Amino acid sequence: MVDINLSVIIQIINFLILIFVMNLVCYKPIRGILRQRRETIQGLENAIEEAIKKAEETNRAFAEGIREARARGKKEKEALIQAAAAEESKIIARINEQARAELEEVKKKISQDAEKVRQALQKEVDAFAEAICQKILGRTG
Repeated sequence: MVDINLSVIIQIINFLILIFVMNLVCYKPIRGILRQRRETIQGLENAIEEAIKKAEETNRAFAEGIREARARGKKEKEALIQAAAAEESKIIARINEQARAELEEVKKKISQDAEKVRQALQKEVDAFAEAICQKILGRTG
């Protein structure tokens, strides 16, 4: 059996002093370092979460900006198409008006030419009629 004597008590006191000294020298600094590491990790995790939230917000804002830019671009494109169609209509109307004016001038010129030809032929109708009558009647002039 184990004899309980003074050496056992000294060993227990030595053990308690050793635990106290080890606690002061080793365990408290290690626990402090572990606590700091835990706090640092927690801080980094919080920073990561904040960065992720910020990145998601930036991504949403970017996507919204792209949607708005596309919508604006589509509106501007439609406006340009409408403006081009209006300009096209104006140009076609102007060309049609010019064509009508030229057609009227051509008709007027043809009418004038036809009248000149008719007057010239009217002067010669009497001579032609007399020549035809003489040929039909067999007379020579």
